[in-house]
Amino acid sequence: MLLTLFGFGLILGGIALLAQKELPEDDFANLAQTSYICTADILVPCDADSAAVTLSAGEDREIVPYASIPQVTINAVVAAEDKNFFNDRIGIDPVGIARALYQNTREGRAAQGGSTITQQYVKNAFAIDADRNIVTKLEEAALAVRLTRTLSREEILGRYLNRIYFGRGAYGVQAAARAYFDKDVEELNLADSAFLAGLIRAPSTAEPFNDPAEADRRRATVLTRMVTDGYISQNEADAAMEISVIELVEPPSDRQSSTNVLGGNIGAEYFMEAVRQQLVSLEPDLGGEIFTSGFRIYTTLDPQMQTAAFLSVTEVVDPRFDGDDPPSAALVAIDDRGRVVAMMGGYDFETSQVNLATGRAGGGSGRQPGSSFKTFALAEALEQGFSAGSFYSAPSVIEIEAANNGDTWTVGGGGSSEGYRDLVDALRVSSNVVYAQLMVDLSPQTVVQMANDLGVSAELPEVNALVLGSGEVSVLDMSAAYSTIANQGTRFEPVLIERIEDADGNVICWYPVGDSCTNEEVRTGEPVLDPSIARQVTFALEQVVTGGTGRNAQFGEAAAGKTGTTQDARDAWFVGFTCDVTSAVWMGYPDAGPDGLPRNMGNFRGIEVHGGDFPAQIWSAFMARAAAIDNGRGGTPCTSLATEAEFPGLILNPELSTTTLPPCAPIPVTVPPAEGEGATTTAAPAETTTTEPCAFPEPEVVAPPPTVEGEGGAEGQGGASTTVPGDSTTETQPPTQPTQPPATEPEETTTTASG
Repeated sequence: MLLTLFGFGLILGGIALLAQKELPEDDFANLAQTSYICTADILVPCDADSAAVTLSAGEDREIVPYASIPQVTINAVVAAEDKNFFNDRIGIDPVGIARALYQNTREGRAAQGGSTITQQYVKNAFAIDADRNIVTKLEEAALAVRLTRTLSREEILGRYLNRIYFGRGAYGVQAAARAYFDKDVEELNLADSAFLAGLIRAPSTAEPFNDPAEADRRRATVLTRMVTDGYISQNEADAAMEISVIELVEPPSDRQSSTNVLGGNIGAEYFMEAVRQQLVSLEPDLGGEIFTSGFRIYTTLDPQMQTAAFLSVTEVVDPRFDGDDPPSAALVAIDDRGRVVAMMGGYDFETSQVNLATGRAGGGSGRQPGSSFKTFALAEALEQGFSAGSFYSAPSVIEIEAANNGDTWTVGGGGSSEGYRDLVDALRVSSNVVYAQLMVDLSPQTVVQMANDLGVSAELPEVNALVLGSGEVSVLDMSAAYSTIANQGTRFEPVLIERIEDADGNVICWYPVGDSCTNEEVRTGEPVLDPSIARQVTFALEQVVTGGTGRNAQFGEAAAGKTGTTQDARDAWFVGFTCDVTSAVWMGYPDAGPDGLPRNMGNFRGIEVHGGDFPAQIWSAFMARAAAIDNGRGGTPCTSLATEAEFPGLILNPELSTTTLPPCAPIPVTVPPAEGEGATTTAAPAETTTTEPCAFPEPEVVAPPPTVEGEGGAEGQGGASTTVPGDSTTETQPPTQPTQPPATEPEETTTTASG
């Protein structure tokens, strides 16, 4: 007895001596927490329930305040782990320590714990050596005594329940409630709480789907202790035991996977991966690692718009299901404040992680934009003070001396029987010969600068052939640049993230661009183009849709846009906008052919693909769906765009024309009838004041463009002969089919970058 008392005194003396030491630093405030990424429809909160993506480094944790933990859960944990927790004064149980040391020494192993909740927290928080010997046990007890002098019992228990491991990758009681019951901690009941309390000592051995009997036994033990300690009645315990644990608990799932993307069935993985990559680059600004800091990331992706993009692309071309090696397609849509609301970067993220919408940034390559680049040359011409009413000769083929690295540059396509075209009409029919001459007059350097100012971030070659699309850009680039024109010359950098909050709900970053955050909740764009110039360019782009190469893009609302096709149909584009949405569509093969160049689309569904057929069809289908979504306009259709049809400035080459009047008003065309209505003829928008006759012959009426099956419009038409306005060629369109639009005039461009 004397030896026992002496030993007990030594233990207490050692604890008292060690308790005088300072506490190590507790890293509780820096515990790893799961971060969540949400779509634009989630306002608050972005959490495990609403997240499209969860990001963690193996520890799924969401810290909750002590006040959020139900009293029944607290009671269950205290009954299971330390019934005297709220009553002891020093945070340790000396008798329990002595008993545990005796038994452990006698049996040569860690047979008994004897630890209070405070001691358990100390062991986890301060990384006490797991090898239980007398020294580490005394150190653990001493720090527990010290901790009780620093924190309240509620603070200790709150930290304990937010730190400990419950199994299934869940750290902390909130993650455990999600992992086992798919509910928040506030919703835990008696049966739930008793089960979780029974897991604490050894979670892996009580996993219900591995050993349901052990899980039931542990829960029963906790309920019995709660009855003994007076927390619940026997009747309450019996009621909690009526349902087995295997029926109570959800099956296990991989909750901590960073690739678990909601909306993967609509192609959202590519957008979310682009967000994740940007978050990594933002880490220095955010002050923490994205996988462990509990960030709440609210993105700009609109699930309805993403669904519209997915359906519009895959109903036209889908390499997953469409045989005969079809090409791929990508789409990016941006709203009027630069927010990327939809992104189709591919069809199957598991098969290929290359994002076809973001070019090199997405692991792929840029693609040649073809004639969709002519828009930037027109904007630059107006910027330099030239009139959109300027004329250029328009033969079928033109040779420009010394324009191809000192050699003669031969360009074909877009000639006119009149021998000339003005810049608006040349854009409408995508005349290569006219815009090649314009490019030489402007100089490539100025057009590159214009493209960059409008939003093209890619590095572009300063060569004349650039006007025909010899550079490489991304789908995101083109959508962003055309969005600047739609916004009357104000550029909004495209963003994927609206805001980032820390784990406490404080906004720490607004609308990040690249690797930098902004501090403003309201986005303000940068004016980069005179609004009058932007409106003139919009007028010209409207003519492309109403009566030019892009007429297959019509869908019943005011629209402006441009087609693009590269040599041998290796790339095909349509880029355009309505009142509040800009979108770009690209089609092509991501892989190269035997010659090392992108493969051509010479025979897809019986035709050679051009920007004016399948890409325009995808664009039209998407914009029609987008218009039907509640987008802030309250269902009001986009009936007119901001345009100007008066073209001031210097008229180049007026001697080519029989008149030096500005270009004519929009050419009347037949548009697809609205449901239940007959065909109508559209004239110039209300703001257009020019009414003089055109300088070229009036066209025949154009047949209604095809529509996607199921989207309305006429079907089963016979063939129609179409005369391209201002052109000398006539093409016969095949009967309209939902999967095979009629061919439009080819846009002959070059892939050489030397011109």
